[in-house]
Amino acid sequence: MIEDKNPQRTSLEQLGEFGLIEHLTKGFDITQKSTIKGIGDDAAVLDVRDKQIVVTTDLLVENIHFDLSYVPLKHLGYKAVVVNLSDVYAMNANATQITVSLAVSNRFPLEAIEALYDGIETAAKLYNVDVIGGDTTSSTTGLIISITAIGEAEKEDLVYRNGAKPNNLVVVTGDIGAAYMGLQVLEREKEVFKVNPQSQPDLELYTYIIERQLKPEARKDIVKLLKELQVKPTSMIDISDGLSSEVIHICKQSGVGVEIYENKIPLDPQVISTCEEFNIDSTTIALNGGEDYELLMTISQEDFPKIKGNPNLTVIGFITEKNKGMHLITRGEEAVPIIAKGWNAMKNGA
Repeated sequence: MIEDKNPQRTSLEQLGEFGLIEHLTKGFDITQKSTIKGIGDDAAVLDVRDKQIVVTTDLLVENIHFDLSYVPLKHLGYKAVVVNLSDVYAMNANATQITVSLAVSNRFPLEAIEALYDGIETAAKLYNVDVIGGDTTSSTTGLIISITAIGEAEKEDLVYRNGAKPNNLVVVTGDIGAAYMGLQVLEREKEVFKVNPQSQPDLELYTYIIERQLKPEARKDIVKLLKELQVKPTSMIDISDGLSSEVIHICKQSGVGVEIYENKIPLDPQVISTCEEFNIDSTTIALNGGEDYELLMTISQEDFPKIKGNPNLTVIGFITEKNKGMHLITRGEEAVPIIAKGWNAMKNGA
């Protein structure tokens, strides 16, 4: 469905591994004080002084995590960076550097990899992170992207998953479920295209949810907002695998229970209307969809006045004692056990 507008095809063999790296990274500038040496030596050098360092890595595999029939390469590069930075922000840390590694088959010309790197460079500049290294190699199974993100924070600012306490409030940023519904629309249009390659999809009604799928944003702004509000969450995690999975992670690691209220879960109107069109329950999508890259956190009740009315933050429930279990309180006030049905990389990738 996504056509290559550029007829030029430069074989990667012409450049070789080091020539390719030099070509792709020549436009990357160093902006972080902690970056002493970036690309161009055997290893990057960082000077972090007395900060705590956080490191996270993520692997994206073609036909498991992305489908190039409807994912533009520039968007893919951008998203690959964002999903890693989201994990750094979920620690209440500031992202500073990334490394980028690619395994690529010979069906991709240089121009395709340039498009991918355009997206990586755009994200790096927007989120103010330095690209300091990585690796490239050949692949017999399409495209594989591995990005490692590095961040820093003061020791007292870091937030883990295991700090939630009974009576804490459960808070979510933004709205959820949109990325999954965007994926459903793209998958539907792909099937239509298979039947009729001349068809031109009208996606105007789905712009928000498709953007949430193809070009998500990490919530760097929330780390800054929490500091300004003088609120330190007791626990935090990013919503990559679905709200239910992330709630369960926090509860298990904190040794607590939870009550989430269905009528408090923030949904965009486009999510609700598209769920109705697909005859899917919107709460199910919010709980199990994933790829929203919003932040789920718990905060002390004493901090509620500081966040009350803030459009970026929604209270959706509260933490209970472990023996009370993990439940969704439906609109009919029925307590339904929360079960993780979100993305499972081993199961979904099988």
